[in-house]
Amino acid sequence: MRGPRAFGLSLRFVLATAVLLVPALAAAEVELRTGPAGRKVVTNENESQRARRLAPYLVAPAQDDLLPLIERHASGQGLDPLLVRAVVQVESGYNPAAVSNKGAMGLMQLMPATAADLAVERPFEPEANLRGGTAYLRGLLERFDGRIELALAAYNAGPGAVQRYGGVPPYPETLDYVRKVLSLWRGESLPAVVPARLQGGAGALPSARPVVWRTEGPRAHLTNLQR
Repeated sequence: MRGPRAFGLSLRFVLATAVLLVPALAAAEVELRTGPAGRKVVTNENESQRARRLAPYLVAPAQDDLLPLIERHASGQGLDPLLVRAVVQVESGYNPAAVSNKGAMGLMQLMPATAADLAVERPFEPEANLRGGTAYLRGLLERFDGRIELALAAYNAGPGAVQRYGGVPPYPETLDYVRKVLSLWRGESLPAVVPARLQGGAGALPSARPVVWRTEGPRAHLTNLQR
């Protein structure tokens, strides 16, 4: 049986621990959000932290109204909405206010010059950003003959870099980007470590069945199915 002295020591330890924890809890930015189906969620996790935690999986955005926007603009450009969701998740973590250290803006991280070319005057507005980003991705697919890995590489590194290397540029960031987006889109788990250079030459990708941009009558779509 524990004596009064031992009990007193334990109580003082618990109280001291609680005192130490209070400032940490107080410092966290706890907020009340509305989650799926109108449920209220208390969280101290911001959009960037949520994106990092859920990065290995394709997840729904915290803002319920983004999914219908993604679906509409992706379908309007003949793109798979899951592909656009993967791009948005990797680019910004579904954060409409995201700004990169290079100045890319919004959900699909449009560079200022790209936004101007696409007549996107309010790049931090989800509707405008998705309209411009999906149009840009569609244009890259057409430019690179429907090769999705090249279009994604061009989205990250610029079409000029893809043309110079004749494939996915051997930049670690771009190789990582293409693998992440393709893995999320295909429902695969992301590798824990992505090598800077892959076997098979600059920009070589895993030997998955190639995804192509196919036109059938008036409709065009992405597919990895053979005829």
